[in-house]
Amino acid sequence: MITYETKERLLTVEIAGEIDHHTAAGLRAEIDEVIKKYSPLCLTLDFSQVNFCDSSGIALVLGRYRLMKSLGGDVELTGLAENVSHIFEMADLKKIVTIR
Repeated sequence: MITYETKERLLTVEIAGEIDHHTAAGLRAEIDEVIKKYSPLCLTLDFSQVNFCDSSGIALVLGRYRLMKSLGGDVELTGLAENVSHIFEMADLKKIVTIR
């Protein structure tokens, strides 16, 4: 499940629950729809309400990164719990997205 907020050309998407192979496709579709609707320059993915994330979360971030780059925008991640942060560190995502 997502909720989102826009301000000027900034889109903040708060993701809640689990990100795994069962939920990732729905999350991707929801987030992509909002991105296409608002054409933001920066997408912030807020993981503060995510209680579980596997490699599907990496794919979720990478896909949104590619989409935002194609639109001339950037991606940042916020609110990473330790277990989620560890997965993203192993994938070295900090090389392509900002992690706050």
